[in-house]
Amino acid sequence: QVQLVESGGGLVQPGGSLRLSCAASGRILSINVMGWYRQAPGKQRELVAAITSGGRTNYQDSVKGRFTITRDNAKNTVYLQMNSLKPEDTAVYYCNADRVLTTTGISTYWGQGTQVTVSS
Repeated sequence: QVQLVESGGGLVQPGGSLRLSCAASGRILSINVMGWYRQAPGKQRELVAAITSGGRTNYQDSVKGRFTITRDNAKNTVYLQMNSLKPEDTAVYYCNADRVLTTTGISTYWGQGTQVTVSS
């Protein structure tokens, strides 16, 4: 079984910064893509940023230039540095690990979510 544990959410003022972390644990052989999604009240879950094991990144247009996703393959950990935060960034942020190869097969996993609130 694979578990994703997130940390780093909280309350921040507009213009502030937060750093999210997500560590995957279990009998993991490799993880193809790790990413962050978010879901605001009344809205669908959406991709924020993703990174492949080779370091290729993909960002939602609204966060380009403000958010940076990085990854430590040795630790199976992904980070999201969020700068210049705006009230519209308020949401529950979910970590995702896609195409995770374990001793029993390949699956996709989700974290439990961490709340990010941007408000003065």
